[in-house]
Amino acid sequence: MTETNKREHEHDCLEQVIDGVVELGDNKSKVSVGDIQDKIGQRSFGPFLFVPAIIEISPVGGIPGVPSMLALIVALFAIQMLLGRHHFWMPGFLAHRSVSGQKLEKGLNKIRPVVRWLDKVSNKRLVWATSNSFLRVIAVLCVVLATSVPPLELLPFASTAPFSAICLFGLGITTRDGAAIVLGIIVAVGAFVLAGMGLIG
Repeated sequence: MTETNKREHEHDCLEQVIDGVVELGDNKSKVSVGDIQDKIGQRSFGPFLFVPAIIEISPVGGIPGVPSMLALIVALFAIQMLLGRHHFWMPGFLAHRSVSGQKLEKGLNKIRPVVRWLDKVSNKRLVWATSNSFLRVIAVLCVVLATSVPPLELLPFASTAPFSAICLFGLGITTRDGAAIVLGIIVAVGAFVLAGMGLIG
């Protein structure tokens, strides 16, 4: 396999992951969190951040309660990342939470062009930002970002800000694109400001 083909194969990764989740929505009337976890499989930390984030950014994130549920999932995975786990565990009460398969399919199909574009523009840059030591910093940021989501649910689509940062972290980890991670940190700072304004208000 040539270097170009390797890059193309890597850049297919995230869209292929989303394709798998869309397939779940197409085949099932209700898709549980456990179903999505099984579909992703025991991959790297990146997809476990990217998938909940991209679901929240899609129209599915407008369903009341969904952003907080997804934030809990992100926090759970991030904590396990901090503990050095490679096989992620999820409690039954969370694994059994579900959303409409039809809404999930339609929501992700609408945002599929964004995922395809992210795959195309991602490249191996600033690789130091994808090192194991830096991943622990990202995990801490993800936990903090996740805790900012519940109060932001009071503002329409405001929780998209922290999830945008989490999405960039997941993208950067999966494709080893440190530039995406650095951009995610910048977005995270803005999300913290927004969360602070929401709490004050």
